[in-house]
Amino acid sequence: MTKFRFPQGLPTRQQVLDFIAQSEEPAGKREMAKAFGLKGTEKIALKGLLKDMADEGLIDGNRSAFHAMGGVPKVTVLRIVEIDEGEPVAVPDSWQPDDASPPPRIRVIEPRGKQRDRNAALRVGDRVLARTEEAGNGWIAHPMKKLQGGEEQMMGVVELDGAGKGWLAPVDKRVRNAVPISDLGGAEKGQLVLAEPAGRSPRAGMKVVAVLGDPLAPRAFSLIAIHKHGIPFVFPEGAVTEAEAAAKLPLSEETREDLRHLPIVAIDPADARDHDDAIWAEPDGEGGFKALVAIADVSYYVRAGGQTDREARKRGNSVYFPDRVVPMLPEVLSADACSLKSGADRAAMACHLTIDSSGNIREWRFTRAVVRIAEVIAYEEAQRRIDEATNHHPPTPSSKDEGGQVYKAPSSSEEGVGGGGGAKTVSIQVLQNLWSAWRLLEKARHARDPLNLDLPERRVVLNSEGKIAEIAIRERLDAHRVVEDFMIAANVAAAKALEAKVAPVVYRIHEPPSREKLTALKDYLATFDRKLALGQVITPSLFNRMLKDIADEAEKALIMEAVLRSQTQAYYGPRNAGHFGLALGSYAHFTSPIRRYSDLLVHRALVDAYGLEQPRPKADLPATSGLSDRDRADLARVSEALSNAERRAMEAERDTIDRYVAAWLSGKVGEVFDTRVTGVQKFGLFATIIGLGGDGLVPVSTLGAERFNYDEKAQRLIGELSGEEFVMGQIMKLRLAEANPLTGALKFEPVDVAEGVQRIERRGGKMDHKPRNSGPRKQGQFSAGKRGRPSNIRHQGRKK
Repeated sequence: MTKFRFPQGLPTRQQVLDFIAQSEEPAGKREMAKAFGLKGTEKIALKGLLKDMADEGLIDGNRSAFHAMGGVPKVTVLRIVEIDEGEPVAVPDSWQPDDASPPPRIRVIEPRGKQRDRNAALRVGDRVLARTEEAGNGWIAHPMKKLQGGEEQMMGVVELDGAGKGWLAPVDKRVRNAVPISDLGGAEKGQLVLAEPAGRSPRAGMKVVAVLGDPLAPRAFSLIAIHKHGIPFVFPEGAVTEAEAAAKLPLSEETREDLRHLPIVAIDPADARDHDDAIWAEPDGEGGFKALVAIADVSYYVRAGGQTDREARKRGNSVYFPDRVVPMLPEVLSADACSLKSGADRAAMACHLTIDSSGNIREWRFTRAVVRIAEVIAYEEAQRRIDEATNHHPPTPSSKDEGGQVYKAPSSSEEGVGGGGGAKTVSIQVLQNLWSAWRLLEKARHARDPLNLDLPERRVVLNSEGKIAEIAIRERLDAHRVVEDFMIAANVAAAKALEAKVAPVVYRIHEPPSREKLTALKDYLATFDRKLALGQVITPSLFNRMLKDIADEAEKALIMEAVLRSQTQAYYGPRNAGHFGLALGSYAHFTSPIRRYSDLLVHRALVDAYGLEQPRPKADLPATSGLSDRDRADLARVSEALSNAERRAMEAERDTIDRYVAAWLSGKVGEVFDTRVTGVQKFGLFATIIGLGGDGLVPVSTLGAERFNYDEKAQRLIGELSGEEFVMGQIMKLRLAEANPLTGALKFEPVDVAEGVQRIERRGGKMDHKPRNSGPRKQGQFSAGKRGRPSNIRHQGRKK
C-alpha cells in the first residue's frame, strides 16, 4: 500500500514516476491500476504508457516491478563527446535527471564495410539518432541517422551591432558569415567564446556556453586550436596520481645492462623540455663503428591498462605549439622521470648497432639499461664545437688516447645543458666519433636514395610577453642530420627485430603514390615539356633524378611542390607496406615514446619478444610492461586511432602558426611583399610570402577587368582578352590587403590594380576608394539593409 492517495484516472508520466518513488512495495502495473482506480480499457492504456516510458528511458523493469531509470531511451539523440581509439563515445543530448547524476557514457558502434564507406566517420560534437541497448555494465548505441548541424559547437568572438544585438564572428576561416547570438550568457563584446545552437531552428541563434577570454591575448591562439580540434589538455586526477607513483619506481640494476660508463650525449633543440633519445659511437677497428641509441624506457613507467596509459592512448601524441606543449604524458614523467637528463641515472631501452664501412647495419640487439647522460647539447652548440674543431684543431687522437681530454661521468647531482649547471662537457672526440659514424650512415642513405624534397619549415619565436619576436625558416644543420640518421637506423632495427620474432609491429607506413595522383602529375609535367612514364616502377630516386636535372630554380620549386602533392600521407598500421619516402622495406617508430604512443607500443612489443620484463612493481600499478592482450590481438584499431590523432595534431599546429603569422602581419597591412604562387583555383590564387610563409588568397576579381579561364591540368588562370597567365610557382609582388589573427586568413591583391577592378575591402578600416556598389549602411561590424522583398525581384502574384 502507498502512503498517498493519487488522483483517479489514467496517470501522467510524472504521476507514474511519483508513484514509483513513494511506493513502499513493488510498483507493478497491477499496483498502479489499483492506486489510480483504473478499469477495463484504462488498464490497456496504462500498459501502453508504461511501455512508452520504458522506451523513453524513464523507467525500467517488468510488469510486476518497475523502477525509475536514470537511463537511456531505446531510441534517442546522442552527442559525441570523445573518440576513444577510433570508437565514438556519446552521452544523451538531453540529460536533466532529478538527482543531478552524470550522464551515462555510451559506446557508439559505427557500421562496417560499404555502409561505413558511404558515411563520414563521426566526430566530436556530432549528433546522431541511435538505438541503444544495455551491454554488460554499460550501454552501446547503433546510429540510425546523423542529424544536421552535427558540428554544433562554434568558437568565435562576440561582436555587437548598432542595435546592441550580439553576433558571433567565427574563428574558423572556412565559416564566412557571422551568426546571431540569442543568449550571451554573460559574455561581453570582444571576448572569445564557445557557443552552441539555442534551438533546433536555424533562426534560434546561438547561446554562449563558455567564455574563454581575450582572443588576442598571449597563448590564446593555441587555446583556439585546442578547443577547435578537441585535443585533451587536462589530465584526470587519477592519471596524475598514478604517474607520480610510477615516477618513484626504483631501477633494478640486476636486470638492466649498466651503460653508465659510456659518454652518451643527447642532442636536442635548445628549448627542449623532454629528452627521448641519446647517442654514442666509437670505431670498431675494422672501418666501421659500434653505436648505441638510448631511448627513454617509458614502458617501464606507463603500463598497459593503467589510468596514465588510457589517457596517453586518448591523446595519441604530444602537440607542439609556439607557446605551449600539450604533452602525451603528465609532466612528472615527460619532463622528469622519463626524460634523459644529464648526470642522472635513467631507465633506457638500448639499441646496440654495428655499422660496417659502407654504412649498413650488420647487427643489432635490444636491452633494458640504466644510463647516465654525459651532456645534453643544443644542436647549434654541437655544430659549433665540430666546426671549431675542424677549422682550428689538428686531427683528433683515437678514442683510446684522447690527448689528455679524459671523459669523466658526471655525478647524479650534476645536471645541465651544453655544459651548464655544473655538468661536465664531453670531449670533442665524443662528438667527432658521432659525426664519423654518421658519415657512414649517410653513405648508405645516398645508396638507397630516399625522396629528397628540400622544403623550408617555419619557426615562430615568441618573446617573454608571448608576442611574436621573429618568424624564421628553421636552419638545417649537420647536427640535425646526425641525430636523424641515428634515429632512422634504430627505427629500422626495431622493426626488423620484431619481425625476427614474428611479433606484433606497429609499422610507420608510407605507400607509393596512387595511380590517380601519378596521372595528374604526368599531365602537369607535360605542361613543362617533361615526361613521366607510368609504365616503369615508381621509386623515390625517379623523382630525385627529375628534380636534379632542372636548372631553373623557379621551375624546380614548381615541380617539387607538384611531387609533394602526389605523395600519400604516412600512417600507422600492423601490416607492412614499406616506407616509400625513406626507401625502406620495414620501418617503425621507436625513438620518441615520451611524445608518441606508437613508439610506446613498439617498446612493449620488444619487451615481450625479447624477454625484457622487469620485476613486478610494489606500487599499485599494472604488473607487466609489455603489450596488453587487447593490443596483441588487434593492433589495427589502435593504429588507426593514432593516425587520426596525428592528423589532428598536425592540423592544430598548422592552424596556430597561421594565426600567429596573421597576427604578426596584421600590423603590415598595405605593405608589398615578394610572394610565390602555391595554388591555382578558378576563384583565385594562393600565394605565400617568400622567406616567411603565410598562405593567403588572391581573389580572381582583383587580377584584372576581364574573364579568367581555369586550366586544371596546367594549374593556371588565363585572361580571356589579354592572354595573361598566372601559374603555380610564379613570383609576384603583392600587397597585403587583409590579415585576420582570429582565423589565420590572409588576403592579397596585385600592387597595380587596373581601373574598374574592385579592391579588397579592409575589415575594420576605411576603404581606399568607393566601391562599385556601396550597399547598405554598416552598423558596427554588420550590415543593416532595408526590410522586405529585394527590389530586383518582381512580384509574382495575380494582376489586379
